[in-house]
Amino acid sequence: MTGPAPECAALAEGLREMRARTGLSLAGLAERTAYSKSSWERYLNGKKPVPRHAVEALCAIAGKPAGRLLALWELADTEWSGRARHSRPPAPSPPLSSPALALAGAVETKADAGVHRRARRQGLFIAGVGVAAVAILAALSLRSPGTAAGSPASLASPTLDPVPGCHGKACDGKDPSPMACGIPGRVDSLGPPHRTSTGTSVELRYSKVCAAAWGRIWHSKVGDMIEVSAPGVRPRRVVIRNPGDTSAYRFTPMIGGPNHTGLRLCFTPAGATGRECFDS
Repeated sequence: MTGPAPECAALAEGLREMRARTGLSLAGLAERTAYSKSSWERYLNGKKPVPRHAVEALCAIAGKPAGRLLALWELADTEWSGRARHSRPPAPSPPLSSPALALAGAVETKADAGVHRRARRQGLFIAGVGVAAVAILAALSLRSPGTAAGSPASLASPTLDPVPGCHGKACDGKDPSPMACGIPGRVDSLGPPHRTSTGTSVELRYSKVCAAAWGRIWHSKVGDMIEVSAPGVRPRRVVIRNPGDTSAYRFTPMIGGPNHTGLRLCFTPAGATGRECFDS
């Protein structure tokens, strides 16, 4: 029984590394995304094709650029879809038998031999150029030009992006990750991140595609809480409840609405009653 294609194995390894950065268990990933615990087990072990959005969601949770893993996903997807088999060159013809080679050598003139040698040299040169071109294209696909360090990156493929799961008021109280509102290219920060007095970082996020806002917290401690609010709507909050969540991004449920003015994000540290608040 053959193992997975190298492209698929490389993607699975990259996903396992990214999952380790999140500090989340399989159950934790299931809670934060639209995919079940059993699905994540299959994705991380290369047993099942991985949806593009699952790759983006995992990178978003880890707070890392998605460009490299999406490049690996593109290569693995050609294997899963069968496109790689159709694009491979045909197998070379079997070599001539020894008698045939002897006969060919007997009738080949010196002039013919010179032509063949030149043709072989030209063929090797062309093949070398082809290999170099493929290597350059592969290297470029793994880079994310124009992307600042630490910011999300992705390969442009709008036809593969998932449709947002909600818009405006329909997003009220929903998690931005499963709704595909927080994937790279669909969300912006409302102002710079804020570092609180305890060292925890928080920020307001807004997606024009979903017309919804939410709060994000990281470098947190168990018991920390953030709450996002806006005039006339119910506030939404999230509490850090286990150590695994302290090393990953956590989000409040969303507040839907096309107007992102008047938003406020408040942080309450573990075991304290005082709050630090930041306006949009």
